[in-house]
Amino acid sequence: MIGGGYVGLVSGACFAEFGTDVAIVEQDPHKLDALLNGRIPIYEPGLDAIVSKNTETGRLTFGNDLAAAIANADAVFIAVGTPTRRGDGHADLSYVYAATREIAKAAKNSLLIVTKSTVPVGTGRQVAQILKDERPDIEFSVASNPEFLREGSAIDDFMRPDRVIIGIDNTSPEQADRATEIMRELYRPLYLIEAPIVFTDLETAELTKYAANAFLAMKVTFINEMADLCEKVGANIHDVAKGMGLDRRINRRFLHAGPGYGGSCFPKDTRALTAIAQDAGMRSRLVETTIEINEARKSQMAERIIAAAGGSVHSKKIGVLGLTFKPDTDDMREAASLPILTRLCDEGAHIQAFDPEGMDAARPLLPEVIDYRQDALSAAEDVDILVILTEWNAFRAIDPKRLRETMRGDIIIDLRNIWKPESFRAAGFKYSSIGRP
Repeated sequence: MIGGGYVGLVSGACFAEFGTDVAIVEQDPHKLDALLNGRIPIYEPGLDAIVSKNTETGRLTFGNDLAAAIANADAVFIAVGTPTRRGDGHADLSYVYAATREIAKAAKNSLLIVTKSTVPVGTGRQVAQILKDERPDIEFSVASNPEFLREGSAIDDFMRPDRVIIGIDNTSPEQADRATEIMRELYRPLYLIEAPIVFTDLETAELTKYAANAFLAMKVTFINEMADLCEKVGANIHDVAKGMGLDRRINRRFLHAGPGYGGSCFPKDTRALTAIAQDAGMRSRLVETTIEINEARKSQMAERIIAAAGGSVHSKKIGVLGLTFKPDTDDMREAASLPILTRLCDEGAHIQAFDPEGMDAARPLLPEVIDYRQDALSAAEDVDILVILTEWNAFRAIDPKRLRETMRGDIIIDLRNIWKPESFRAAGFKYSSIGRP
């Protein structure tokens, strides 16, 4: 597994849990040092136990020697970063191609090379060409196996997936058969639980990943627009979402109104899909509009807070619960808190914030003036306004009466709809949420 980041570490650990010998290659010295010393550099529930168990059995190892790691390998997964390239929205494939060249140079015999990273359509073909150019003496097989891991539930997503997508380079029937055999063996435990495993071509596998994430991003954006409409006409977005979600063609997932999507996948992948479409000579108008609406929404949420403060947050003390883009992760990438809190600080607000896992990651990304607290009630202490930005379960159980005693002001802006309006209004709060009367 080339890359010990989120995708590589989770995938490698889960393959080891399946009984496969896995060597994870990580070049970042700080991350590698943590892994070698039993520290998990990311927060993901259950990951530490699986990593510990499989390192103890010897099925999972870490190092920075790529040649040694692939010496006896049947398959090599590329799980390096593919961030958005500056200026054009395309995925930056420099790390993927660099890893491909290193694998080619170090290879001693035939290998199956699998892209686990999210990569644009055509990347697998380019990987195959690089391998051929670098090592014409070796016949490589190439496959695409995109990940569908949700941060916070990645272990379950890998072990009990909705589906596994595997794209095989069918240029050579013999190599394609070998690649298919290896991938079937790697995922053999999933056949026992009858998880759907879809074999297809490289291009289809690569596009499926982007199409799935773009569709979910549109679903989130749609329900956010419906929440805004609910506020205009007096409807309740919770009941609207429930009524929609009970339709099996739609289903309930991702129908939760909020301040806009973020994270490592949706923003990056929607931008990349629009770039892929443009390169193909067309436009993906739905996805383009989704991106525009989502970006605007975060500014609108800041405006909502300012309006609730009477038109100005200057010198106001604002408590913030939650910083990460979603609960059960420490990931701050594209989190709604970043533009919202930056705007509030620029407007002169004094922010004191708490997040169960994300504060270390948040510090270098947010204004230095933010005061980070040790718990939720401390973040609410003597504040004029309390804002909910991430729906951590621990926040749901906060007693409204105790919160009222802790706060100086009486304004709560719940951007995740985690509390019952009637309970907090009964406690004396001016409570507002998303899409609810």
